[in-house]
Amino acid sequence: MPTRLTKRGAQRTTLSGDYDAVIGGASFAGLAVARELAGATRADGSPARVLMLDRYEVGERQTSACGIPTVWLEAMGLMASHRQTFDELVVNIPRHSARWRLPWTFSTFDYQELCRLLFEQSDCEFETAKVNGRTGHTLHTDRGDLTAPLIVDGLGWRRMLAGGDAFQPPEAPLSRGLEVHPGGTSDELTIWIDRKYVPAGYGWSFPARDEVRIGVGSFDPRFHVKDTTVALAEDLGREPEGYQGNWIPHQLRPATEDGIFFAGDSAGHCLPLTAEGIRTAFYFGIACGRELRSVLAGTQTREQALHNYEAFNDAHEWKYRWMLNTQKAVPRLRPRPLRGLVQAMTHRALVDWSFEHYLRIAHPSFASVPPAPRVRRSAGEPAVAA
Repeated sequence: MPTRLTKRGAQRTTLSGDYDAVIGGASFAGLAVARELAGATRADGSPARVLMLDRYEVGERQTSACGIPTVWLEAMGLMASHRQTFDELVVNIPRHSARWRLPWTFSTFDYQELCRLLFEQSDCEFETAKVNGRTGHTLHTDRGDLTAPLIVDGLGWRRMLAGGDAFQPPEAPLSRGLEVHPGGTSDELTIWIDRKYVPAGYGWSFPARDEVRIGVGSFDPRFHVKDTTVALAEDLGREPEGYQGNWIPHQLRPATEDGIFFAGDSAGHCLPLTAEGIRTAFYFGIACGRELRSVLAGTQTREQALHNYEAFNDAHEWKYRWMLNTQKAVPRLRPRPLRGLVQAMTHRALVDWSFEHYLRIAHPSFASVPPAPRVRRSAGEPAVAA
């Protein structure tokens, strides 16, 4: 388990004040937004004041298997967090295994290091605080109230800053995932589509240099995955240790509501079927950050930014719907058609076509060189406000 870095006791001073923008959540989406706001100025040319909040320090709490197309690590300047690269995917189904030669490589990375690198590309202030809700554009935290005309909810699947009824499993459109991190090495990126482990979902093994991240994800939130995660690890001859788990949204949600911007899991940006949510959190976080930057500079209004960002989100709805329909269809396949599908994907033309289209859902070309921060943070500098 990571050493908890969050401020406690006398260090937890009262927070208050007015900011130009507040970003709730310091994981993939929130950090991508902050990256795009580096060096942001107001219409009068003065520096914009941007604050990021999270209940944990930056990079303190990993909740992901931490795998991504390598081209996204390269495009975001994050290769220093890289751990291992794969150009093949091994797919196991009952009584059959196939190797899919990928048209692009997939890499695992170190969560804490990647978050640190992204944070260094920003120049926002940062404070540890638990966001409890809001009234209008006033955020209520366990350390006090803060106000800002621009607020981003990158706080995760609970969609904390939205109105309406609570978004809670098992009724909510969420998948359930659990992972263990035994030490060791492997050269194979592997998934299992096997009812032995999960009726609707898949198991995985993501090697990351000196550990192997083994997990099970269920599309049905009512299916508990601990026993089968342990079983998969033991079947691979690994000790089930280093647990981490999370709920994974599998349905796109509105990207704006009542003047608030949502990015990452709070907007359902995790892709259905594959449960890949890191590059989409980057992708939509970048789009959100660019809209906010224009508002700060005075080149558009907040209402225009809300409209543009929502339209950008909605333009991807058909892609998410198609993948969600596929997610629902795959568990219904009987063994023979499932085997035929898995075997068909060994044909180079088909796997290239499929995976290239999949990458285009959130293409790395969207991640241009980020704006330069006003102040460069040194490596290892604590993520605290001045």
